[in-house]
Amino acid sequence: MNILFVCTGNTCRSPMAEAILISKKLAGVQVRSAGVFAMSGSEASYQAQEVLKEKGIIHAHVSALLTEESVEWANYIFTMTNQHKKLVVERYPTAVGKTFSLKEFIGEHGEVSDPFGGSVHTYRTTFDELQTLIELVVKKII
Repeated sequence: MNILFVCTGNTCRSPMAEAILISKKLAGVQVRSAGVFAMSGSEASYQAQEVLKEKGIIHAHVSALLTEESVEWANYIFTMTNQHKKLVVERYPTAVGKTFSLKEFIGEHGEVSDPFGGSVHTYRTTFDELQTLIELVVKKII
């Protein structure tokens, strides 16, 4: 099973989500992340890296722009916001039916909070939110 997490710049939320799911070491599950407006080749934000280190998660991340290849690769595409979902399915019609906002997929409303530009504390809050959501996603798909 191939899971793709998508956010805006692929330096905050989607890399943390990717790292969280990879850290679960689920057999047969491959994980990637991308951004709808990413500059390919950037590291995860300093704050995201710090929070992952605090949680004992080692993740060497390099940002990537969402591509048709990554959409085709994925069985599930989980976005951080409804707007991200809309952009994905508008750009890539083959993404329809396998693209969901994280909260939508587990039956909740709303969006994953955006820590961009915030403190490490703000990133911790987003990490905790993502961890809870991903645990619920795993229960649903595995």
